[in-house]
Amino acid sequence: MMRVQIGRATLYCGDALEVLPELSGMDAVLTDPPYSSGGAFRGDRMGDAQTKYLSTRTLPSFSGDNRDQRAFHFWSALWSSAALRACKVGAVVCVFSDWRQLPVSTDYLQAGGWIWRGIVPWVKTSYRPQLGRFGAQCEYVVWGSAGPMRLDRGVRALSGFYEYASPMQREHVTQKPLGLMADLLNIAPPGGRVLDAFMGSGTTGVAVVQSKREFFGIELDAHAFDVACRRIDDAQNSLFDERVRLVDDSADDLNER
Repeated sequence: MMRVQIGRATLYCGDALEVLPELSGMDAVLTDPPYSSGGAFRGDRMGDAQTKYLSTRTLPSFSGDNRDQRAFHFWSALWSSAALRACKVGAVVCVFSDWRQLPVSTDYLQAGGWIWRGIVPWVKTSYRPQLGRFGAQCEYVVWGSAGPMRLDRGVRALSGFYEYASPMQREHVTQKPLGLMADLLNIAPPGGRVLDAFMGSGTTGVAVVQSKREFFGIELDAHAFDVACRRIDDAQNSLFDERVRLVDDSADDLNER
């Protein structure tokens, strides 16, 4: 296990089941675990992630996406339980799923000890239509809480679904839109600690940094970890540059007075 500190982001290169017991005090979990899906039959699901999710092989694959259904359920219950123990009472969890794994995702979240509170669809504005069939246009966020939710004053009501196109430029096979992750973060307390147990290329981390919260990310794949470190470091530097610009602007205003 390797740990890298980038500003308010703490990044771990290692297995989530080994890292999660070392963490505590999290206010929210926002994560996109491997689905072990992408096919109609078990043989399809055992295939490489590139083959299942991309029409052209232009990005590196990733591990952990070829478990059979029982293994996926048991493994998911283990990591979700470990994530719960890393969280404060009242923390919120948001976990991505596709339609195939949606039933088992609502089950494993509860098996891990979370209170299941609902499903939030991500509606893709661009998708592949299929003749004679309903379009598989959505992925889903299964969400819940670690016991009773804190209802702090000033918290606004949130949307029940979000519309975003899949990223045209991506550095991970299953990369999610940055704007979507930023919207989902509105359920986390301002300035709080946000955990992503399957960080991938770091999109959640970038959104957390931009929201001025504290981020804890875990990623097993070394290549994806390096990409996440770079993207989160760039986000930190952009915030620093913005602060410097604001300070300079304030100084100019004072000089003009």
